[in-house]
Amino acid sequence: MILAPVEEKMWEKSPSKTRAKTSAIEINDKYESREKRILTEINREKLPSFVEALSKNPKYMNLRPFYQRRARWDTKMQSRLIESFLINIPVPPIILYEIDYNSYEVMDGQQRITAIQDFYTNKFALTGLEIWPELNKSKYNALSAKIRAGLDRRSISSIVILRESTSDPEEALFLKQKTFERLNTGGVDLSQQEVRNCLYYGEFDSLLIELSRHPIFAAAWGIPIDDDSPELSKNTLYKKMEDAELVLRFFALRNVEHFRNGMEGFLDLYMMKSLDFKEQDIEFLKDVFLQTINLAHQIYEENLFKPFAPKSGTWEKKPYKAYYDATMVGFSRHLHESEKLIAEKSKIIAETKKLFDRHESRLLTGEGRTKADIQERIKIFDEMLSQVIGE
Repeated sequence: MILAPVEEKMWEKSPSKTRAKTSAIEINDKYESREKRILTEINREKLPSFVEALSKNPKYMNLRPFYQRRARWDTKMQSRLIESFLINIPVPPIILYEIDYNSYEVMDGQQRITAIQDFYTNKFALTGLEIWPELNKSKYNALSAKIRAGLDRRSISSIVILRESTSDPEEALFLKQKTFERLNTGGVDLSQQEVRNCLYYGEFDSLLIELSRHPIFAAAWGIPIDDDSPELSKNTLYKKMEDAELVLRFFALRNVEHFRNGMEGFLDLYMMKSLDFKEQDIEFLKDVFLQTINLAHQIYEENLFKPFAPKSGTWEKKPYKAYYDATMVGFSRHLHESEKLIAEKSKIIAETKKLFDRHESRLLTGEGRTKADIQERIKIFDEMLSQVIGE
């Protein structure tokens, strides 16, 4: 298996821990020591001061849109927030994570912050107001002096999770993830990859999004290739960032021998470790993905990632995630034999059809979620390729 240098070493950093049975006294001691307890502080700031702080110091608050490819709040929802401030309806506090002195990441409330900032900078006019319909079509600078003064008296609250919560970097990321997940159990239902996109944003996360728009990959999963297509925002895989998660699965499962904590937990762990990837690691991984997806497509073409149905003698109409895992990881192990594989294209297709006549094919269509099951489905496909080219 071709791994990036960083991948070969990164698993040494956090060996799996086996937990011994803990006594009641030890549990009490752990609680009293404040282990795994989050430290917070609460702040309140007038809306004009809050917007001014955002504009003056770009490092004050990381307002990178969590959902890079989709807008969650439209102008009507933003307007309702401003109306809530006008009539003094309590607005939930934003949740911030301290990354440095006077520098924060937004864990919950990005849409509220954006709405406040956009209204105060006259980027949208109010619309859809229920209690103050008279103010519809008004921007901030068009409000009367009295109404502006009333709005300016309102405050936004924030709860800050302090860095002192833990000194261990990996433990800090774990607490950060659990905090974010539990804050987002209501409201917009976030997918696990959207959570990862927020918490582990970096060069590797950007790579996942870039590769998920690769024409071969997108077409194989039925995702519109044109970024301007109106159908794109309706596509379930795209909307929930499950396309980016599929790319992540490929990279993570190349390290399947380190699989633990179930699929979601293993993907979380890989994303956590990806924060240490350097530019050369990113370029290496990008090249491996591109070589693999191009090779797989040259073999299977329009049937890429679609299992074969022996009873009907046809390929399935939709791709399967489990078969995708086996196909991509399998081909990535034979990139050095690409020319041989392409030359044996017809034989590979014939042998693939035979795979789905075997009892073990259930693993290729999604049955089995254990480490052993995942390793076996990859092994089945890998061995088929090896036999075809006579390795």
